[in-house]
Amino acid sequence: MVEITWLGHGAFQFRLESGEVIVMDPWIEGNPMYPKGHTFSRVDAILITHGHYDHIHDAVPLAKRFSPKVVAIYETCDWLGKKGVGNLMPMNKGGTQRVGPLTLTMTHAVHSCGILDDGKIIYGGEAAGYVLRFEGRNSVYFSGDTNVFADMELIRELYHPELAFLPVGGLFTMGPKEAAMASRLLRPKKLIPMHFGTFPDLAGRPEQIESADTEVWTLEPGQAVEW
Repeated sequence: MVEITWLGHGAFQFRLESGEVIVMDPWIEGNPMYPKGHTFSRVDAILITHGHYDHIHDAVPLAKRFSPKVVAIYETCDWLGKKGVGNLMPMNKGGTQRVGPLTLTMTHAVHSCGILDDGKIIYGGEAAGYVLRFEGRNSVYFSGDTNVFADMELIRELYHPELAFLPVGGLFTMGPKEAAMASRLLRPKKLIPMHFGTFPDLAGRPEQIESADTEVWTLEPGQAVEW
């Protein structure tokens, strides 16, 4: 069993049966969808898909507080190290590594990856996604920010994800039409929409996804569900 909690926007918390807590793309301060009352008592790993502020903003304070393992593409890890973050586990697309009880493979994403640092945007490598394999579970695909791309079919053929996390808000990521196509390429049993509703411009909604073969599993921020 994995307990999944949406923390608003593109941020999620995974709590494993063994107690480990994995945080994806942490954005707390300034996130209008971050659930009130949610607090962290433990963080064992932080996974970052790319360096935009709404996906990396709270990685440094969480890392300094809990000393978790921190995974990101090489250049983003280099930047985090310069900010005083330890326990870094840099990787790149196509690579696989073990992070506690979790096995990660980094995948492609169609998006940018500039890091805002002291008023300037600096190079952060490239945006990426992850395939996560939990012990005793089938794989999960966490796309990060991306548009649909044809090689999602290769992700399906290689990793057979049972659950997929896809953005649907549009403007800065794909919208519902593209997410429906992504689900047809990936063929997961369930699709969890993310990156919508945070701001008025992110107007795409889960109910607009037309997917005949995939269950659209819409979460509420702060709602813990079991998978």
